[in-house]
Amino acid sequence: MRSLAVLICILLTACAAPSARLRAPPLPLEMRAAPSNFVVVTVRNDPRPLATRAGSTLRGYDSAGLYGVTSAARATVRAITKDYGLREVSAWPIAALRVHCVVFRVPADTAPAQMIGELARDPRVDSAQPLNQFATETDSDAGAYNDPYASLQTVLRDLTVAQAQQWSRGSGVRIAIVDTGIDFEHPDLAGQVIARRNFVDADDEAFRRDRHGTAVAGVIGAVPDNHIGIVGIAPDARLIALKACWQAPRAGAPAACNSFTLAQAIGSAIDMQADIVNLSLGGPSDPLLARLLQRGMQRGTIFIGAAPPPGTPAGFPTDVDGVLSVAVAEESRDAAGTRLLAPAHDVLTLVPAGHWDFASGSSIAAAEVTATAALLLAQRPHLGAAELYRVLARTSQNLTGRDAPLVSVNACAALADVLKRVGCGAGRDPEAAAVNAAAAHPHAAAQVNVAN
Repeated sequence: MRSLAVLICILLTACAAPSARLRAPPLPLEMRAAPSNFVVVTVRNDPRPLATRAGSTLRGYDSAGLYGVTSAARATVRAITKDYGLREVSAWPIAALRVHCVVFRVPADTAPAQMIGELARDPRVDSAQPLNQFATETDSDAGAYNDPYASLQTVLRDLTVAQAQQWSRGSGVRIAIVDTGIDFEHPDLAGQVIARRNFVDADDEAFRRDRHGTAVAGVIGAVPDNHIGIVGIAPDARLIALKACWQAPRAGAPAACNSFTLAQAIGSAIDMQADIVNLSLGGPSDPLLARLLQRGMQRGTIFIGAAPPPGTPAGFPTDVDGVLSVAVAEESRDAAGTRLLAPAHDVLTLVPAGHWDFASGSSIAAAEVTATAALLLAQRPHLGAAELYRVLARTSQNLTGRDAPLVSVNACAALADVLKRVGCGAGRDPEAAAVNAAAAHPHAAAQVNVAN
């Protein structure tokens, strides 16, 4: 019996290494600089649990904790590598899709598009696609709180945050921020980040220096009433920092990500049972990433993404059905269609090394809506993405004190709607707001009318 127990331990260690301890190799510099030279391939990876005794099995492989790479998947990858003259540069098992994901370097004498076509026709291959590139969507440049900069946070007024926080501060809601790293040691984020993973490199210092993710995290979860800095919209939410993007060396340039790093981060967000995944980034349509989002939605995860700038073609993540797309209110004076709107010009937030600065763009707007959604989910945990969208759309309000009329989501009004409360009257023009909200969100208005 003792020898059997030892054998089982060896098998478990070798064949079913917990994904929480698996580490992909650091992202090669060439994958960042020349992504067109690489392809992303998935193969089926279906581990079977081993029986420990008659009538019993190990904890199921549906748990990410025991999901590893099978010998069959490894053999398939080796065969594909040899048959097509490819070079494997990185790999990661994606539990949510039951696949093993591999990045290959395409031979110099072969066009990547041709290679993708050949691989897609191979029955051993689950999917094949380019290593797409993505970029963050930020343009960089109070009296209810004792935080010294709260009076500069116009978003607190625009979204009636102080009133909303009387009912909810997002307690217990798990928000995965798939982005660059985050300065989790920032004094205004003390204790807010409950978990972090790095899918780009092993550089913890660079993780803390990353600006974009820190700015997004500050909007969502900065600590209130600590006599420093600013106020987060959902300060009692629990933040999960998943680094899939890296800062560009040129100052002011957007951070960059790719299909492989994003797949790892989104898969981890699903495995870690995030309630909301914030995707303040954008790029081309991506089949692998779309599959991951669809699987997450089937499990109840809500995905909120930054809409591309006006005039830019739609792409991932907001081209995936079910993703809540958020645009900048100041840039969307025309009807928003199915997008939500939030103010995102010169929003005060956090930057690394214990500092604060202003940021703009749909990345910030998406973070505002993510935090607002967390306030609602803390009170109504079973609220689905479709109903969440309808609530946020139909309760959108006119922004007061602006040079031109703008419409935005309103945290207090949305909470009052789901809680059947009153008390968000300050600064509102209900009749005009209802007209503008219906015009900006005709689909939501129609759905509400049907439901009523």
